[in-house]
Amino acid sequence: MRIRCDADIVQARQRGRALALRVGFGPTVSTLVATAISELARNILLYASPGEIVVQSLERNGHSGLSILARDQGPGIPDIRQAMQDGYSTSRRLGLGLPGVQRLMDEFEVDSKPGAGTTIRATIWKQS
Repeated sequence: MRIRCDADIVQARQRGRALALRVGFGPTVSTLVATAISELARNILLYASPGEIVVQSLERNGHSGLSILARDQGPGIPDIRQAMQDGYSTSRRLGLGLPGVQRLMDEFEVDSKPGAGTTIRATIWKQS
């Protein structure tokens, strides 16, 4: 889903939560998925609009999961290590977005190059 405005964030969040419920996550984890999507989409809107959020169900070794891909062609993150520190923000916000998403998910990776955009993949697995 393309992220160009606040309404797109709401729609991406709702779609992600609905897919999480279909995959079999409970309401609490589905809300965490929606929160992660919201944070990633908000970052796209603030720093690199337009971009996109892609949410997919996964199966690996008999386990169900959900993958969130946030991708943009914006200016990139000049210092990923700094951006992953709690409290760091270039927009005078709380600075909990990326580190918060990392804590919510089981797997988290950032690929960003200055001038070439950012791709973030976050995955959560259903517990047996």
